[in-house]
Amino acid sequence: MISIQERLYPSLPCFGCGHGNPKGLRLRSYQGADGTVTATFTPWAEHDNGLGFLNGGIICTVLDCHSAAAMMVEAEKQGWAALGGAALPYVTAGLDVRYLRPSPLTESVELRAEVSAASEAEISVDVALWWDDKPRAQASALWKRWRPR
Repeated sequence: MISIQERLYPSLPCFGCGHGNPKGLRLRSYQGADGTVTATFTPWAEHDNGLGFLNGGIICTVLDCHSAAAMMVEAEKQGWAALGGAALPYVTAGLDVRYLRPSPLTESVELRAEVSAASEAEISVDVALWWDDKPRAQASALWKRWRPR
C-alpha cells in the first residue's frame, strides 16, 4: 500500500516525511476507514536522548511530519491541495508538544493524527505518539496556507 507521503509529495526533501531525502526518516502514514491517520515509526540508535530513550527533538519531528500527512489528506479532500509550484500548500505555523512519558528507543511506536478544524486559511491537527497502549507525547499542530511569491 502506498503511503500518503509517497502519493501526495513523493520527492519532498523534508527530513521527517520526505521520501526525496535518503538520509531522512521517510515516514509512511496511512488513512484509516475512520479518518484517523496512522504510522509506525522505528527509531534508530542515533535517536538516543543520552539516557536510552527516544530524543525529544525526534519526537517533535515525527509529530510535526505525521500531522502533515493528515493535513494533506484534508487539503486534498477539500480541493485545497493544489498550490502553484509549492511542494506543500500549508506550512507549520505552530506545534504545541507535551511529553507525557519516556518513549522507547529500541521498539516501534505508533503515530495517530486527526484533523480537529479546517478552513482554507488554516488546518489544525491533533497528533500523538503511542507505545504500549499509552500516549507518550501529544501535540496540536497548526498549519497555515502558504502562497509562494
